[in-house]
Amino acid sequence: MKLRSMLFVPADSEKKLLKSIDSVADALIFDLEDAVTPARKPLARSMCVAHLRAHAGQHSWKAFVRINPRNTPEALEDLAAVIGPGIDGIVLPKVDSVRDIELVSAYIDALEIRAGLPLGQTRILVVATETASGMLNMSGYQAYLRSSQQSLTRLVGLTWGAEDLSTAIGALTNRDSDGTLSHVYQMARSFCLLAASAAEVAPIDTLYANFRDAEGLATDCLESRRRGFTGRIAIHPDQVEIINRCYTPSEEDIRSAQAIVAAFAANPDQGTVGIDGKMVDRPHLVQALRALSLAGISVAESVSV
Repeated sequence: MKLRSMLFVPADSEKKLLKSIDSVADALIFDLEDAVTPARKPLARSMCVAHLRAHAGQHSWKAFVRINPRNTPEALEDLAAVIGPGIDGIVLPKVDSVRDIELVSAYIDALEIRAGLPLGQTRILVVATETASGMLNMSGYQAYLRSSQQSLTRLVGLTWGAEDLSTAIGALTNRDSDGTLSHVYQMARSFCLLAASAAEVAPIDTLYANFRDAEGLATDCLESRRRGFTGRIAIHPDQVEIINRCYTPSEEDIRSAQAIVAAFAANPDQGTVGIDGKMVDRPHLVQALRALSLAGISVAESVSV
């Protein structure tokens, strides 16, 4: 599942729901949590369901719904309403541990059966760093690779957030005096990247708050991709095309990756190969294959180049 850009859409805004239909984002996140006031949550839920059903199979983007936290009454109401035609996944916020994923997945199992959907079709993107417990339990995601449980096969990616974590730990701000993220939030970003890698799912970077700063967004996205993130949350439609471009391998990246793949294909018994006077080894091959996968190019196409 390609998840370069994931655009938040408040589910209680008819105007924004309609505008989102033509989005070029890889996925939309219809929000039933923080973007909706408590009094409007029932309305948002019904509007979200109507939108999902009305446009099922009629768009290019994947449809995710951010439900309310697992330990709230609204979470079950959200799941019971939205699991059905038109949904591809949920975003699970304020996760304390992998146990939350197991519980929510068990609910989804029953709801998929009720809706006549294939078991496991609804994927889960976890917001993994919004609570102190979530931060301390990040190592648990490596269990994904060792588990045959249906609950964990739903996991499609991890993302992180700094605002709710600030509230959880009582911080006045998540920034230092020079404007950079404080150490604990830099840790959250790194832990998210490491946990996603351990679970072999997509690491999705958090939102860039200043939606008017296109240049700053592009710079930050390119730095994010260099670190290892493969996509990003968007909070405004104008951010989507920039995010898509920055997390898509450039023509130069693709040419380099194809050359590495072709060189190793021509020398299958070699641990290192020479390309343009430089030696590359197997880790470079892994990176090249990942770049081609992000670009949607097969190994066969690269070997034939």
